[in-house]
Amino acid sequence: MVGAWTGMTIGPGRYGAVTFRYGSGEVGHLHGNSHADLPFPTRLRHVLVAFGAADPHRYMPASGWVTVPLDRPDGTASALVLFALNDDLIARRHQPYEAMPEG
Repeated sequence: MVGAWTGMTIGPGRYGAVTFRYGSGEVGHLHGNSHADLPFPTRLRHVLVAFGAADPHRYMPASGWVTVPLDRPDGTASALVLFALNDDLIARRHQPYEAMPEG
């Protein structure tokens, strides 16, 4: 599903993961059916963790990375929402600057 989104590419990642990229930015990666890891700006990561949308990353808990265990009842749905959020954030960074209309 995520791999079919416009501009998304799929490739091998570290530790056997499958990585999803938009342009040069990593949207996130999957470790089989176990969990998804996604990078976010650190301030947004704090909000996602505080609201229970994700867990801190196991090995980099102070970074912007989050983990979504897929074996939770809402794990897959939560991961898809966060993949979509991150895809949107990265896509916006890749859009050319458009000047604000005058007036």
